[in-house]
Amino acid sequence: MDQPSPEPEALDGAILVAFANGDAEAARALAERLLPRTLSQAQRMLGDRAEAEDVAQDAMMRLWRIAGEWRQGEAQVSTWLYRVTANLCTDRLRRRKRSVPLDAVDEPRDGAPSVLAQMHRDARAMALSDALAQLPPRQAEAVALRHLEGLSNPEIAVAMEIGVEAVESLTARGKRGLAAILAGRRSELGIEDDD
Repeated sequence: MDQPSPEPEALDGAILVAFANGDAEAARALAERLLPRTLSQAQRMLGDRAEAEDVAQDAMMRLWRIAGEWRQGEAQVSTWLYRVTANLCTDRLRRRKRSVPLDAVDEPRDGAPSVLAQMHRDARAMALSDALAQLPPRQAEAVALRHLEGLSNPEIAVAMEIGVEAVESLTARGKRGLAAILAGRRSELGIEDDD
């Protein structure tokens, strides 16, 4: 009889332990599993591919450094990595002023959206990023993890080290805050009312 395959989270922990024990292939396997999601999270939070790559690399390096201390079954590797990535992004957002010069917008490639469509999408992403930066950090993190990363409330609770009810409260307050911040810019950004 075939044994069931391990859950992805258990597999991530096992791979990290294997890396800590000297398995060189484990680093590659874990990077293939986790780096795309880490990079995606950082890019959504920062709105800048180069900065997101730096953050993702830094987050993975921190994971490699703690590998020898990892206690499998006590925490989820992906949750730990989400938290580290969110913290690194928050630090960067606090340190920089966000503005995108027009010459920073890439020319479209075949099949890419038009320059105008890309500018609208960039403007909406920048407005969301700016609005998130105006929220209290815990609200911004909860909203980003829920609505940008697609984590469930229990997963967010683990990542933020709080209860599920606190997650629900933070996301509700954060969404109200975002709505208030973006209220005057809805038509400019092409945001339609949810009727």
